[in-house]
Amino acid sequence: MDTRLSPIKSHSYLWAAVVLLTSQSSLSAQQATPESGARRTVVAERLTDGEAIALDGRLDEAVWARAVPAADFIQIDPTNGGQPSERTEVRIAFDNDAFYMGVTNYDSDPDGWLGFQRRRDEFLGADDRFMWTIDTFLDARSGYFFETNPSGLIADSIFGINGNNRQWDGIWDLRVHRSEIGWTIEVEIPFRTLNFNPESDTWGINFQRTVRRKNEEMIWTGWARNQGLRRMATSGLVTGIRDVGQGHGLDIKPYGLFTSDASPGEGRPSMDADGSAGVDIFYNPTPLLRANLTVNTDFAQTEVDRRQVNLTRYSLFFPEQRDFFLDGTTFFDFGSPTDADLRVNPFFSRRIGLSESGAPQKIDFGTKITGQIGAQDVGLLHVRTGADTGLIGEDFTVARVKRRVLRQSYFGALYTRRDPRVPGGETRHAGGLDATFATSNFLGSQNLETGGWWLRTSQPGGVDGGSAFGGRIGFPNDPWSASLDVSEVQENFVPAIGFVTRQNYRRYGTNVEFAPRPNGHPYIRQLTFAAGSDVQTNLRNELLARSFDVTLVRVDLHTQDNVSFIMSRKNERLDAPFNVSRTITLPIGASYDFSRYRVSGSTASRRILSFNGRYEVGDFYSGTRSERVANLTVRPRPGLIVYLTGEWNRVDLPEGQFTTRLYRVVADTQFSPYVALVNDIQYDTQSAVLGWQSRFRWILTPGSDLYLVYTHNWLEQPLLNRFETLSRRFASKVLYTYRF
Repeated sequence: MDTRLSPIKSHSYLWAAVVLLTSQSSLSAQQATPESGARRTVVAERLTDGEAIALDGRLDEAVWARAVPAADFIQIDPTNGGQPSERTEVRIAFDNDAFYMGVTNYDSDPDGWLGFQRRRDEFLGADDRFMWTIDTFLDARSGYFFETNPSGLIADSIFGINGNNRQWDGIWDLRVHRSEIGWTIEVEIPFRTLNFNPESDTWGINFQRTVRRKNEEMIWTGWARNQGLRRMATSGLVTGIRDVGQGHGLDIKPYGLFTSDASPGEGRPSMDADGSAGVDIFYNPTPLLRANLTVNTDFAQTEVDRRQVNLTRYSLFFPEQRDFFLDGTTFFDFGSPTDADLRVNPFFSRRIGLSESGAPQKIDFGTKITGQIGAQDVGLLHVRTGADTGLIGEDFTVARVKRRVLRQSYFGALYTRRDPRVPGGETRHAGGLDATFATSNFLGSQNLETGGWWLRTSQPGGVDGGSAFGGRIGFPNDPWSASLDVSEVQENFVPAIGFVTRQNYRRYGTNVEFAPRPNGHPYIRQLTFAAGSDVQTNLRNELLARSFDVTLVRVDLHTQDNVSFIMSRKNERLDAPFNVSRTITLPIGASYDFSRYRVSGSTASRRILSFNGRYEVGDFYSGTRSERVANLTVRPRPGLIVYLTGEWNRVDLPEGQFTTRLYRVVADTQFSPYVALVNDIQYDTQSAVLGWQSRFRWILTPGSDLYLVYTHNWLEQPLLNRFETLSRRFASKVLYTYRF
C-alpha cells in the first residue's frame, strides 16, 4: 500500500521514545552552536553489511537509531533567530550505491498538515514542506535542491550562481508516513544521480521546513534573512561519505513514440499516423562529468506554452521546457541579463529545433558534456537538426567554461556557432567573457555582488556594431537591498542562438528597497518600500525611455495575505513604428509621457479558495489603458486543483480603441505522486485561437515514464460566429531508464 495516499497507522510509542532519547543525548557532541561561528556538521552513518532500508517512510531500521541527527533548527520567520514551535530532526545514512535521509517532522497538531500538491515538480506555496540543498562539490557556488510535502510530492532542481534549473528531473525516490507524532520522510538518492568529488568525504548541506498554517519558516543553519537555504557559503556540512561509487556511470533511456496529427487549417484535414523510436544515453566518464547523447529526439511530452498578452514593442519570451536542453543548463548560464525585461541571452536553446512560430523541427542527434574539470565548470553542446518543410538542417555548437576563484566568484568564456547545412550558407558565431565576484562578509555579514560581461557576434562583410556589454553591482540584504545595472547593446548585435529583446541602446537601471518587520505587531509581518529607475538612450545618448517606479507600500500579514500599491511615471520616444494592435500603428519619433497606478494583492494560498490579482490604470502612449488580472485557485482536496485565470485590457487612443482578453483554465488531477492528468484550456483574442491540451503522465519508476498527450487548436471565425479546427495531435510516448 502506498503510504502517501491513504491513512497511516501510528508509529509505535517505543520508537518515538528511542528517537527522542538518542537525539537529546548526542546533539551537543556533534553540532556547533549557531553562535560559535563554526559550520554545523552532521555525520553520515554507513549501513553495515546485510543492512538495507525499506523505503516506506517509517524510520524503523536500526541505522536510523544509530545515526546522530541534525536538529536544533532556527526560525527564519516570524521570529528571526528564535526557537521553532515544532521540532525537526534529520538523519543521514549511505551505502555503496545511495545516499539516504530520514526526516522526522514533529507536529503538535498532526492532523493539521497541508499537502495539496502531489504532481512532480509543482511548487509548494500552499503546503507544509521540507526542503534540502546539497553542495556535492563543496564549492559554495552550485548545488542540488530537493523538496517534498506530507503528500509525498517529489520536486528538484539544479542551481548555480546565475540561475536555477527547476526542470531538471533527477532519478531518486522517497516515501512519507503520517502518524500521531507528525510526518516522517525516507529519501533515497542514488549516487549515480549526482555529480560529486570522490576525493572528498564532505559535502555542503542544509535543511528548511515550512509549517504553512503558522506561516513559520525554520532552517538548520543560515537563518539570517540575507542567507537562506540556497546560499551554500553559509550551509552546514555532512561528513563521512567514503568509498562510494556510481556503478559504470551509464544510463540508457530508449523511447517509443506514436503520433497522429492533422492540420485542417493548413490544408491537411486527414490524420497522419507515424511511429518512431530514439534513445538518450547518459554516461559519467568521471564522477564530476556527465555526458549525454540523444538520437532521433522527440519532445511529444512537453507541456504547452502559456499564452501571454503582448502590448509592448518587443517579442515575448517563452522559456525552454524540453528535458534534453534543460538537463545541466546551469553550466551554460551567462552573466548578462537573461531574466530581465530587456534580455541579452547569448544562448537560448529554443532557437534549436523550433521554428519562429514554435513548431517543432526534427533533431537528428545531440551531444552534451557538463560538469567540472579541476577548478573549471564546463559545458559543451552540439546538436544537428534535420531538414523539414520550410526549414533547413543546421548544426549548433555551444561551449562554456567558468573558472572558480575565491569562495563565491568566477570568470568565464562562452562560444556559440550556428552552421546551416546548405550550399552558400553563412556560419554565424558569437563569443563572450563574463565574471562575477561575490562575498557574504562585506561589512562583517552582508552580501555584496558585482560582475561584468562582454559579447560579440560575427557580422557579414565586416560590418561593425556587433557587440554588447554591461556591468552590475548588488547589495542583496535584509532589510536593505540595492542594485545598479548598466549595459549597451549595439545595433548589429544578433546572436545566432540567442534571444535579445532589442538592439541599439544603452541602459542604466537602479533599485533600492527597504523591508522592515514591525516587532510584535499582531497583524503585520513585513512592510516593503521600494524605488527604481530605468533610463534608456540610443548610442548617441539621445533619450529613448525613462521610467521611475515607486512601491508606495507592500503589506504582508501574518495570515499570509498581502496587498501592494505601485506608482510609475514613464517617458518614451519611439525609435521605430509601434504596431500596438492590428489596426493601430504609432509613428516613429513620437514622444509620450504617461503615469500609471497599480494595486495588487493575494490571499493566503493555503486556503481551499485563494485569489490573487491586480488592477492597473493610467496613461498609455497617446491615450489610456486599464488592465485587470484575476487568478482564482480552488483546492477542494489534496491532488485536485483547478486554476482559473483571466486578463482584460481596454486601450483608448485617439488613433482608435480596442480590447484584449485572455482566459485560461487548468484542471490538475493528481491521483498520486506518480500519476497525474492535466487539462489546460487557453484562449486569447490577439491570436483568436482556442487551445486545449490534455496531458497524462504515469511515472512507472523514477526515470521511466508513460505519456499520453492530446492537443487541439481551434481558430475563431467571428463572421461565422464559430470556431474551426486549426490543428489536432495525439501522441503516446514511453521512456524507460536502464542503469548500469
